[in-house]
Amino acid sequence: MTDDSTFTEETPTVAACQIAVTDLDVAANLHAVCERVTDLPPEVDVALFPEYALTGFVGDERVRDAAIARDGPEFGRLADLAVATDTALLVGFAERAGGDADTGETYYNAVAYLDPRADGDAGTGAVETTVYRKRHLWGSEEELLEPGDERVTVETPVGTAGLLTCYDLNFVGESAAFAAPEIEALFVVGAWPAAHSQNWKLLLRARALDGVRWVVGAGRTGRKTVGDPTQYAANSRVVRPDGSVQAGLNCGERDLVADLDPAVLAECREFVPVLDG
Repeated sequence: MTDDSTFTEETPTVAACQIAVTDLDVAANLHAVCERVTDLPPEVDVALFPEYALTGFVGDERVRDAAIARDGPEFGRLADLAVATDTALLVGFAERAGGDADTGETYYNAVAYLDPRADGDAGTGAVETTVYRKRHLWGSEEELLEPGDERVTVETPVGTAGLLTCYDLNFVGESAAFAAPEIEALFVVGAWPAAHSQNWKLLLRARALDGVRWVVGAGRTGRKTVGDPTQYAANSRVVRPDGSVQAGLNCGERDLVADLDPAVLAECREFVPVLDG
């Protein structure tokens, strides 16, 4: 179901797709993501899905078994979908990365941005994929995964966007690194526990105001399906550059669809000129 009360055809449109992930079942999650993208309004330019949307996460070795490679068939299917719908996709997953004979495979909490318009000619079948690996791991992630070591921006229909994953929001240094005039948005994927949902909502607003930019947060909903009974916060948000919430969801499996009007960004930056040096 889509909440589409705030979009028009004249400005870039994003969708924060709030889904309940099936932990360790890549096939089921991939099917769910594809269905949601297919059902989005045609005006949507970028669709964001939560942290670990394709694989889910459990705090033991099984997450490594479920991990997928960035050049695997799952991403081939998503690339085809991005071209068919002319929609850029941001999707979280546990990544399996090849190593050498001595180190073996390495695993990351990753998010992939698939851009069907990278060559300036949407619909040709060319998709550029950019992967960000979460820099700040939480809890049992630290025992199973490696942290990323690069900050990543992507060119989107909204403008240049920095990528963050869940706990990254807590680190002001990450926000400060993206506080530059050329960075117009932060795209955030999360699987935030419901018990701390107020922190998720507050941090999304704070990070918008830090750099006077749009923030789009896509949160996981539902309950963990394997292992501990974590309930997820959901509460996907589109936050304006002045820190106010333009649109938000509660806990349902819904798509939050909204415009990110460039005129709003310009007005907010004129009023709060913290990026002028």
